[in-house]
Amino acid sequence: MTTLITGATGFVGSALVRCLLDAGHQVRVMVRSTSALANIQDLDVEIVTGDLAEPDSLRNAVKACDSLFHVAADYRLWVRNSNELYRANVEGTTALMQAAADAGVSKIVYTSSVATLGLNSDGSPADENTPVSLGDMIGHYKRSKYIAEQAVQQMIVQQNLPAIIVNPSTPIGPRDIKPTPTGRMVLDAACGRMPAYVDTGLNVAHVDDVARGHLLAFEQGVFGERYVLGGEDMTLQQIFEVISQITGRSPPKIKLPHNLVLPIAYLSEAWAWLMRGPEPRATVDGVRMSKKLMYFTSDKARRELGYATRPAREALADAVDWFLKHNYCAK
Repeated sequence: MTTLITGATGFVGSALVRCLLDAGHQVRVMVRSTSALANIQDLDVEIVTGDLAEPDSLRNAVKACDSLFHVAADYRLWVRNSNELYRANVEGTTALMQAAADAGVSKIVYTSSVATLGLNSDGSPADENTPVSLGDMIGHYKRSKYIAEQAVQQMIVQQNLPAIIVNPSTPIGPRDIKPTPTGRMVLDAACGRMPAYVDTGLNVAHVDDVARGHLLAFEQGVFGERYVLGGEDMTLQQIFEVISQITGRSPPKIKLPHNLVLPIAYLSEAWAWLMRGPEPRATVDGVRMSKKLMYFTSDKARRELGYATRPAREALADAVDWFLKHNYCAK
C-alpha cells in the first residue's frame, strides 16, 4: 500500500512520515525542488518532486497511490502578497484533491486546522460544531484554510471524495526546523529573547501525538467527518512558566495590553515591508487573534478514534531540547 504525504519535510509532516513508517506504510513524499530534506534524511521513503501550484506534478505524485495525507500548507501570519496563501492553501488543495479523485485514491486525510473552527465567547473549549463563518476568520491564513476546508467538504458531498478532515490545534515538539509562529515564540522564550508578552490561551499538543491522530483518523475515521487533534489548554503565561522551569531562565515579566501592542504590530509590519525583511515578531493578525482564548476539546477524537495525548509539558520540553541541541538560540 503506497501512501503519499505532502508537507513531509515540515514539522507535522515529518512526524507523520515516522508514524506511518512505524505502522508499516510504504511512504511516498512529495517535495518541491527547493525543499530542504533534513527532516526526512535517512528515512525509507520514495521521493517525488511536485508543487501545489503545478497540477501536472500533482497527478504524477498521486499516481498508483492507495492513500493520501495532505499536510502541506502555507502557514504565515504575515505575507507581502496574500495571494500566495490562497494559491497554496485553496487552489493547491482543490487541485490535489481532484488529482487524487481522478487517480482512484481510496482514502484521504486532509490536514485542516483549528483556525477554521469557531471560538466560544466565554473562553470555554470549542469543538467541531461550534458555530463559525468566513466573517469570523482573522487574517488571510485563517481565511485561506477555512475556504480550503469548505472546498474539501463540498467535494466530499458532490463527488463522494473519500476524505476525512483533521483539525490540529497547536503542535509543539522536535523537528520544527523552520519554526512555526508558535514554535518561534517557544524558541524566543527558551533563549531569553522575550522580555514582554500579550497573554492569550492556546491548546498545546505534542507533534507526535498529532501525527498519531492522523493515523487514527485514517484507520478509524468516517468520511466527511472532522476531528480536532488537540492537547492541553494553557495560557501563554503558563507556557512561559513551564519553559522557565525547563531552561532555568526567568520567564517574561511584563504583560502588555492588546491595545498597546497593536500599533507596534502595525509599525513592525510596515518596517518589514519597507526593508523587505522577514515576518515580524509581532503581527497584526497575531495580536488580533490573541484577544480570544483559543481553547479546544478533542473529546470526539478521543471517543471515536482512541486519540490520546501526553502532558503539554512534555511537548514543550521536547521542543526546547531540540531547539537548544540544534543551536537555534544563535540563529
